[in-house]
Amino acid sequence: MNLSINAIYRATEGEGILIGSPQVFVRFQGCHVGCLNCDSKDTWDFDIGKKLPLQEVLAQIDKESFNGKIKRVSITGGDPLHPKLENEVLVLIKELKSKNIWVNIEAAGTRVATEIFDLVDFVSFDVKTPSTGVKTPASNVQKMIDKYPGKFQIKSVIESQLDFDTVFKLYHDLECPDIPWILTPSYNLKEKFPHERFLNVIDMNERIGGLFRVIGQQHKFLHGPDKKEV
Repeated sequence: MNLSINAIYRATEGEGILIGSPQVFVRFQGCHVGCLNCDSKDTWDFDIGKKLPLQEVLAQIDKESFNGKIKRVSITGGDPLHPKLENEVLVLIKELKSKNIWVNIEAAGTRVATEIFDLVDFVSFDVKTPSTGVKTPASNVQKMIDKYPGKFQIKSVIESQLDFDTVFKLYHDLECPDIPWILTPSYNLKEKFPHERFLNVIDMNERIGGLFRVIGQQHKFLHGPDKKEV
């Protein structure tokens, strides 16, 4: 099988509760979610990118991991859960798990792909905010809470008070909100470091009792908001 690949690279996880963990990232090509503030729009088109044989993908992962020394792979995109990519992703995950590799998948929050989520070790699940132009169904979050307790985190990009208020309301509407929920202050392409926005998000969280964890994108602090594959 050939896989629709945008890039395969080694980097230290820059966001969420896994921040600081060295991983090999496998970025699939193709996405129909359409977030307004997406920093990887080059991954949207399903008709471009590389079609790589599975064995070549595995070989590149092995090379980037220093011949297997790094045993963590993060599958991202694009949208690796899109139905056009789902079979490719399943094949890759099964091969990685047969090699005892820890696998995280980045989920856009638009669907709960149980066949994939059952196989991986961890799910980074987005809850979209108004600034993204996309809405995450509350039912999807509830499914994650019911089926995958202890196996996922939620990440929400916060650009405004409206974004924060939307997440805060959903948190309280859920039946079981005791989950790791990360607020990521937005740091947009071509933007100078948004120091005031970070402080505002921290303040918003503290004023409601610190229900969330505010974690910025470390890779953007180090390399700027525009650099790819870091």
